[in-house]
Amino acid sequence: MPAGQCASEIAGVELLCDIAGCIYWPQESLMAVSDLHLEKGATLASRGSLLPPYDTAATLTRLAARIDYWQPRRVISLGDSFHDGEASSRMPQNYRSKLAGAMQGRDWIWISGNHDPEPPQGIGGDCADEVAIGALTFRHAPAAGFVIGEVSGHMHPHARIVRRGKAVRRRCFVTDGARLVMPAFGAFAGGLNIRDQAFSGLFNQTRLCAHMIGRDRLYTIAGRDLA
Repeated sequence: MPAGQCASEIAGVELLCDIAGCIYWPQESLMAVSDLHLEKGATLASRGSLLPPYDTAATLTRLAARIDYWQPRRVISLGDSFHDGEASSRMPQNYRSKLAGAMQGRDWIWISGNHDPEPPQGIGGDCADEVAIGALTFRHAPAAGFVIGEVSGHMHPHARIVRRGKAVRRRCFVTDGARLVMPAFGAFAGGLNIRDQAFSGLFNQTRLCAHMIGRDRLYTIAGRDLA
């Protein structure tokens, strides 16, 4: 298996975690991403923040590259695909065209998120609150408590390790074999340490692991080694 991928079994289903921050389910020819936060930069710039509004271009370029690589029949975007309710309607035409090219010829599902609870405007694709396929359920935010077969986003997980007195913090996929929380795919998306109280009760700590996203490969770190 290439260094930029690793297998992760969730509820008996083997998924491939990709260094770009997406997953691929070979059996279903399905690719999933989470928390694209398209047009976040433009939103913040309109409010006076000194951030260049180029994140949408960067995010769509990475998204198109992974779709070209995996060639999925179906794509699921797990919510917060757009940074706010108006982002899809104000997205410039060149970005809309790029997204349309990625979507062409594929079943595309937009899962509703807390940033974008309503369907995107003029974008196409199907919309749902969650989608169940076989043993897996795809939704935006993790359900409370112990759940088997859930793939979600929302939490923007980061993992932190300390080696020889130096700390390293990276985006990650986090799982205990029962559920998987995906990293945010968006270029301007922040992150939350999976040791934060917000993750409390979601995972079996004895089986917890993080697939940390490095520069050119994924690193699987056992929960006991996370800081």
